[in-house]
Amino acid sequence: MELTLYTSAFCGPCMATRAVLVEAERLIPGASVVEKDVVRFEADAEAAGIRSTPTVVISDALGAEVFRAEGVPTVNQVLVAAAKAL
Repeated sequence: MELTLYTSAFCGPCMATRAVLVEAERLIPGASVVEKDVVRFEADAEAAGIRSTPTVVISDALGAEVFRAEGVPTVNQVLVAAAKAL
């Protein structure tokens, strides 16, 4: 399962989202967090339909999106979404 965090350089809420995802990664066996800056990974961000940062996208093992959150999600939101990806 992949937890993708789309960020930007001057995004204050991105720091809080990183902390949420670090905790979720610690609690979810096999989860990996990938961070993509929307400037460096512009094509990926555009393909994913990213309109604001932070945005978290959780994908299952087959790469299908099961959850998307714009803004800072809670750890509980991420854990519930991750359960859908299993």
